[in-house]
Amino acid sequence: MRQFRIPDLLALMLALILGACVTMSETQRNTAIGAGAGAAGGALIGKATGSHHAGRDAAIGAGVGALGAYLWSQHMERQRQQMTQATEGTGVAVTRTPNNELKLEIPSDITFDSGQAAIKPALRPILDKFAASLKEHPATHIRIIGHTDSIGSDAANNRLSLDRASAARDYLVDRGVLASRIEIAGRGEREPIAPNDTEANRAKNRRIEIYVAETSS
Repeated sequence: MRQFRIPDLLALMLALILGACVTMSETQRNTAIGAGAGAAGGALIGKATGSHHAGRDAAIGAGVGALGAYLWSQHMERQRQQMTQATEGTGVAVTRTPNNELKLEIPSDITFDSGQAAIKPALRPILDKFAASLKEHPATHIRIIGHTDSIGSDAANNRLSLDRASAARDYLVDRGVLASRIEIAGRGEREPIAPNDTEANRAKNRRIEIYVAETSS
């Protein structure tokens, strides 16, 4: 009997998955791709660690991959459309990430003044509409990430970025979004989207990013 090598098995597995994806729903397609990626990872890890159970390792990886995929449901698409309409002309970018999260990237000119964590008036109507949308779709989890420019110490920027995320969370909670749904984090100056070489570029880095995800559980 012919013995298939791990690369041959993975290539065959991925080909079958991608072929089947043509007739799948969006949710089924994302889960299948996650399972395929997990299976590939499980098989490769087993090979690297000297495991003699490539099939078992691939199966375990497939299960992990499927469970780790976020859903892009009709609710998520509706929420994306609602937020796109609500933020039109504001400079806020509303996108779907590769792992099926809804992302709002909010620029500094409507979020926070330099060195401050107080929400500016221009951001409030956007967060009001966002809170209303979140209450319509309760089966989602929210992450708010704060960022700063490079002015100031690492310690100060870490604190400031977290304070900005906290301010946005508190605003949403005050408008009826459950605090248990919201996770916050501060990245300080560690994840710039522009060089910190001019005031205009530093302003781009003073921002918050909001992610919304729906899981299968």
